[in-house]
Amino acid sequence: MSTEPAAAAPLGILLISGTHEHAHYAFVLAAAAAALGRRVVLFATGAGCLALCTDWSGLQEAGRDAGIRARGVAGIGELRESAAELGVRLIACEAGLRIDALDPALLLPGVEVAGVASFLEAAAGGQIISL
Repeated sequence: MSTEPAAAAPLGILLISGTHEHAHYAFVLAAAAAALGRRVVLFATGAGCLALCTDWSGLQEAGRDAGIRARGVAGIGELRESAAELGVRLIACEAGLRIDALDPALLLPGVEVAGVASFLEAAAGGQIISL
């Protein structure tokens, strides 16, 4: 068990869903935790990798983003920018990209392509949330 204070412990976010709702909340959590000073790694696999693509419109129910923004809540675009500015580490699962036939060239600049071992190492000693 880690003796690191909870606020300093890393937060690992495992995004396995390709829905807008899960991707949106993954970025809400990532940005909030990073703003509180936590090290954050967001690892996306399978359809969740779509959230790390430059064009994330392939997410299921991507159209709900407009309604969210119309209600004054940050959309995925704003949350991804905030996460990047706050130093959130973004990793796309190499196997997940292959399984869903996604070209790594479609990913946002700065997104790493690595395996689950890299995610587990980055989140070691902290919390892991799965969406």
